[in-house]
Amino acid sequence: MHQSLRPAWANRFRSIVIEGPIGVGKSSLAMKFADRFGYVPMMEAPQENPFLSKFYRDSSRYALPAQLFFLFQRIDQLRDITQRDLFSEYIVSDFMIEKDPLFARLTLSDEELALYQKIYDTQRPQAPTPDLVILLQASADALIDRIRQRGVAMEQNISEDYLRRLSEAYIHYFHHYDASALLIVNTEQLNPIDRDEDFNALIAQISNFKGRRTFFNALNDL
Repeated sequence: MHQSLRPAWANRFRSIVIEGPIGVGKSSLAMKFADRFGYVPMMEAPQENPFLSKFYRDSSRYALPAQLFFLFQRIDQLRDITQRDLFSEYIVSDFMIEKDPLFARLTLSDEELALYQKIYDTQRPQAPTPDLVILLQASADALIDRIRQRGVAMEQNISEDYLRRLSEAYIHYFHHYDASALLIVNTEQLNPIDRDEDFNALIAQISNFKGRRTFFNALNDL
């Protein structure tokens, strides 16, 4: 997309991260941003992790290798993107490496966590701070329903308890997050992926964004 065709807000938010727990729709929304506004997508690739399906079946045994695979995958992606001309590109991503330890603390033993943290501290690249983080939220029950409906085989073994603890961990992490502008979106009644009117309402929130933190709840704002 030619720069002149992008909306005015894109110059303010050249780097966007869309975050949220498993099943909330962050990857699909990130790709919609990439397609609609010509952003370069930097996406997680869970299908490439050979330990992930095993982790969902036996978390205690496969948590560490699954976590380390994701860590190095994200490190490689960030190193690649930092070597490019960030000032001439618009980038949208469905992950931020700073929240990677959130998953580790949920699943690793104390000894494994200490090892992971040492690797994380020594290997993590200095990633550029995004201009905007869009945090998608949904109840654990809604996440469970969405995961069941989308029917990815390995995800069907995710435990409900893990999803609930993950949702709580996200809420706690972003309650204290202040590195970037943060738009928190309640997706219980909002479907910006499949409904263009909801997507346009989300874009209006971005266009009118003021300050450092804004909440968007479709029940109140639509």
